[in-house]
Amino acid sequence: MDIRKLNKGKKLPIELLLLADPSQEIVEEYVNRGECFVAESEQQIVGVYVLLPTRPEIVELVNVAVVEEQHGRGIGKQLVMDAIEVAKKKGYKTIEIGTGNSSIGQLALYQKCGFRIIGIDMDFFIKHYPEEIFENGIQCRDMVRLSQDL
Repeated sequence: MDIRKLNKGKKLPIELLLLADPSQEIVEEYVNRGECFVAESEQQIVGVYVLLPTRPEIVELVNVAVVEEQHGRGIGKQLVMDAIEVAKKKGYKTIEIGTGNSSIGQLALYQKCGFRIIGIDMDFFIKHYPEEIFENGIQCRDMVRLSQDL
């Protein structure tokens, strides 16, 4: 598997990005401000992540998604670890990530990759998304914020 930066002007894997965030408007906005990276296997895009500079020396990992047929094969972890390495090489001091309270698998993955929970944005998904989101039988209401010093 090869992970590379998606050059500006190249077609975004929007369907894949929407697996991690159901709002196309929000996805397009942060992709335009950040850098999109794709994972390819056998000339097919199997994963994606976006790094978004937020404050001096801080970058946020805003979208990590893997095609559903490839779940459970460690691709998500490879993407997160690649994002951490890219952020270090770019000179960032901190990498942050946020996920829904209902995203049980993602919360476990991010902590396995060295992130620590630093806060909760109460009702984030109620305020910013027009439709209710459910995962694992749980309503996604709150944004769980995690961070890692680089």
